[in-house]
Amino acid sequence: MIGGDIAVRLRRSARARRMVLRVPRDGGDPVLTLPPRVTEAEGRAFAESRAGWLRQARAALPVTQRVAPGSALPVEGRVLTVTPHPLRAARIEGDRLLIPVSRPAGPVAAAFLKHLAHDRLRHACARHAAALGRDFRALSLRDTRSRWGSCTADGRLMFSWRLAMAPPEVLDYVAAHEVAHLAHMDHSPRFWSAVAALMPGYAPHRDWLRRHGGDLLLWQFRD
Repeated sequence: MIGGDIAVRLRRSARARRMVLRVPRDGGDPVLTLPPRVTEAEGRAFAESRAGWLRQARAALPVTQRVAPGSALPVEGRVLTVTPHPLRAARIEGDRLLIPVSRPAGPVAAAFLKHLAHDRLRHACARHAAALGRDFRALSLRDTRSRWGSCTADGRLMFSWRLAMAPPEVLDYVAAHEVAHLAHMDHSPRFWSAVAALMPGYAPHRDWLRRHGGDLLLWQFRD
């Protein structure tokens, strides 16, 4: 506890060169990242010295949004109104996301987005992997907060299902980015050349995610 009332999560990183204090945009507890040789006592002192900044940063955070009937929810870059309707499964109709009237809006919308993300990412990754001449072993979805995708050394791809809320080109860029890691497990010039070959003109989509990705994390799908 910092400043008597601020819970801070501690994270160790072998790659960290200095102490970093970060306030998540989704309203979660601040995270203090420590290099290997820095003690917890030194980290606590560092965080205590920035207690005032922490309070200001948390007060300035955008307000989280809970999915409910009438919410204007982004789906593939479009704003759809969450609308209860007498049907059995959620679907898009015009500018509305119709959900079964008898079921809770948040979990139903989340399930719809997960299914959509898996379908779009499966096709995008298959297309990019074929172009790269590499295969991936598996594709999974999570609700990650620190990264939009990842690729393991044995070819397992993981993505945030919230990419279904972003414009299709942004989702496609993240798919190309992670598939490129099948050939280059780093962010070297060769890696970025592979990304550019898979998706020419990817920069605006990467920039969109940097500018607006945090907004997607503000949506809450459960009470």
